[in-house]
Amino acid sequence: MSQSFDIAVIGATGTVGENIVQILEERDFPVGQLHLLASIESAGQSVPYRGKNVRVREVNEFDFSKVALAFFAAGPAISLSYVERAMAAGCAVIDLSGALPVAQAPNLVPEVNAERLSTMSKPAQVASPSASAIAVAMALAPLRGLLDIQHISVTACLAVSSQGREGVSELARQTTELLNVRPLEPRFFDRQMAFNLLAQVGTPDEQGHVPLEKRLVAELRELLALPLLKVSVSCIQAPVFFGDSFTVAVQSAVAVDLPAVNAALEAAPGIELVDAGDYPTAVGDAVGQDVVYVGRVRAGIDDAAQLNLWLASDNVRKGAALNAVQLAELLIKGYV
Repeated sequence: MSQSFDIAVIGATGTVGENIVQILEERDFPVGQLHLLASIESAGQSVPYRGKNVRVREVNEFDFSKVALAFFAAGPAISLSYVERAMAAGCAVIDLSGALPVAQAPNLVPEVNAERLSTMSKPAQVASPSASAIAVAMALAPLRGLLDIQHISVTACLAVSSQGREGVSELARQTTELLNVRPLEPRFFDRQMAFNLLAQVGTPDEQGHVPLEKRLVAELRELLALPLLKVSVSCIQAPVFFGDSFTVAVQSAVAVDLPAVNAALEAAPGIELVDAGDYPTAVGDAVGQDVVYVGRVRAGIDDAAQLNLWLASDNVRKGAALNAVQLAELLIKGYV
């Protein structure tokens, strides 16, 4: 493509923002001028891009009319404060915060529901869903024609990078303290995270559900175009720096045809099916990769209409930055 596009990345000093910049370079995205933006606390830092260090500037001083497309990767508060300004300036938006209403910015995964772009006006405003929703939806989307899905149960074992740099730093610090036989002092997490599992990620509501669990339910229904789908979700915090792992149980109305399921997963874009008898892990397989790994494909022990899967995916790269850049590649074909 000969045409280039001026791009802004908001939240450029965060783990997701840095990965977006890296993937833009890796995939040779047609960037004209790259503007890296962040809060006043992070302004002045530099991020490498195409052999140079690009200085990060304050988002509150930026004129969005300078760019055709903006990635919002800085959290809900920043998106709610600046997305409207960007849209008013004629800038297309890809939001990764989950803060915007679906009617304003529908959730899109190119391998799952890219056809929804055809209904959008220019400049487009879209959302890249949570890393958990991307991984699970990508594994289930190829199976919609094979299974009459009645219910999905998901246990999401989330890496501490889902909490940003603070989560990563806290796990590293706690691990060092324990290995050096020093007293453990929890700071970011409310209890020991190293060598432990925490039963919830975030603060639960009165019914006991955390925001990420409710977000995952809503996003799966939207992505799979099954608004009445029954979904059970438990998100737990795992002592892993990067890479999420999932158990997924699908209840179908009909008996599961395992050979057909395996064939559909084998042919699906963005999916790496692991041979029977083996299984993928987040650290050993998924981290740094651009696919969702699927293994342990099996029917229920005593229910032929149940399908069980094990998934592993890089939550920062595949589950955030890459999906956002893939959406940008679609948007520049006529929606910016």
